[in-house]
Amino acid sequence: MAETTNKKIVTGVVTSSSMDKSITINVERRLRHPIYGKFVKRSKKFMAHDETNQCNVGDTVKITESRPLSKRKKWRLVEILEKAK
Repeated sequence: MAETTNKKIVTGVVTSSSMDKSITINVERRLRHPIYGKFVKRSKKFMAHDETNQCNVGDTVKITESRPLSKRKKWRLVEILEKAK
């Protein structure tokens, strides 16, 4: 029987890849201001595990939740959607 998981998947841009097997991703989302109705950008940074060190700064990647790998690393790299130019 196949088990379904409720792990979150987010897409963002790599902002740092200087660490060994770790990357920092900036995830941006747009939300509507409750009073003024204007769309506002909100961003959050995540640290993710990159086993093969294949990401570079500027790459667009998809990450998913995983078990805690270190103090701040609780995400794992799924795939690289677009390489930086």
